[in-house]
Formats: sequence, C-alpha cells, structure tokens
Amino acid sequence: MTERPRSNRPVTTTESSIQILRLLKDRPGCTLDELTDELDLARSTIHRHLLTLEDNDLLFREDGAFYLSLWLLDFGISARDRVSFFDVARRQVDRLAEETGEKVWLVAKEGDYSVHLYKAEGASPLATSARVGQRRHLHQLAAGKAMLAYLPDEERDGILDRRGLVEATDETITDRETLLEELSSIRDRGYAFNLGESIEGLNAVGAPIRDETGAPVGGISISGPANRIKGSLLRDELPDKLLATIDEIHINIKYGGAN
Repeated sequence: MTERPRSNRPVTTTESSIQILRLLKDRPGCTLDELTDELDLARSTIHRHLLTLEDNDLLFREDGAFYLSLWLLDFGISARDRVSFFDVARRQVDRLAEETGEKVWLVAKEGDYSVHLYKAEGASPLATSARVGQRRHLHQLAAGKAMLAYLPDEERDGILDRRGLVEATDETITDRETLLEELSSIRDRGYAFNLGESIEGLNAVGAPIRDETGAPVGGISISGPANRIKGSLLRDELPDKLLATIDEIHINIKYGGAN
C-alpha cells in the first residue's frame, strides 16, 4: 500500500479533533487546562471539540480528566480484521513464540509505516514499550527493514524521502547509503537484523510476509535481550525457525488458507 498524497484542502476542525485524540493517546487523563497548554488552539475551541467527541462516545470524562473511549478498540479491531494474512499468521506467531521462548511480533505495512498487529510471549520475554497498535518507522525494525528490502525502488525511495531516517537509539541507521547496502544484504539472505536499533539492549531478527505478487505486506520478528539473543542463536537458529514459519504462511496465503 503506497502513501496517499495529503489533501491541499484539509478540514481544519477535523484536524483539531485529531490533535486532541493523539494527545490523549500519549497522555491519557489530561484536563481542559492541560490540553489548552499543550495545543495551539483556543480554550473554547478545545472545549467544544471535547464535548463533541464525548457526545459521540469517543472520549469519556472522569473527575475532570479526559480519556480515550474503549469503543475505539472496536475501530482498531475492525481495521485489523481487514488484514488478509492476520488469522493464519497469528497462529504461526503463537507457535513460534512457544518454540523459541522469545517474544514474537506480527506487523503489517500500512503506507509508509509498520504497525504492530499482534504479539505472542514466549517463556522468557523481555518487557518493552512496544505495544499492539503502535506505528513505527520501517528502518528502525527488523521486520520493517525486511519489508523495505523487498519494495520496488521507487516506493522505497519515496518512503525514505518523505519520512527520513529518524533515530530511535544510537544504533539506528540514519545514513541512507548504509541502509541501502544493508537492504541489499537482506534481500540476499531473506531476513533482517535489528541490533539495538529500535530499543537499547534489544536484538531481533525479522522477515517479510509477501503477497502473491511478491510485494511485502507484513512481517514477523523474534526479539529478546541482546545478552541472550546473540551468536549462533541470533545468526542461525532463530532465522531458520523464522523462515520456516514464513514459508508456511506463504503456502497458506497462496492456497487460500488466509481467508
């Protein structure tokens, strides 16, 4: 899926509501005063938007503080249900987590980003800030780099032009030529590594899920602490298990198992 061009005539009132929703996602429990301090909008304007969102059950208020409504979860699940490979890949992710004992993520490519769809916890998972629904830059993640590697040059270059190479840690690749060299290596071997590039102290291996045309539509990664996920486990054992899982998903996609 390619990035849609932005409208040159945005509806400013809608954009204001979205600003409020985004802020409350990152900082649940803000009051009207706190929202006024954070947003470049008049207090009265913010108040009207809050009331409208509350009246439509997208927000709820408790002791003067505002929170996103759980009803938004229904929107997210509906969006996830349209991902054709989700059900079959989820089952494989559960099995892979059980086999490896590590945390396994299923992600989807949407526009210029990777979105976390589902995670399975192994026996020894590492707690991180990553969460279902989170959107990340592709170049920061093992599965994201694996998807970038299999994109047509024009689409890949467009993403890099629009989004740049945002740094998440000191290890994040922020030089374009260095990234392009790595993407070439990823295509040769079929999987990617994330060595502390998204979260300090976290290593991961990821591979793309591709549709029947060969286009990358999602990916799977196995991650864990760098002091455990290293050496032959990182370089050989986990990639072999991951690629076997990806092959099974592709067979299911090809023969209708993802429907």
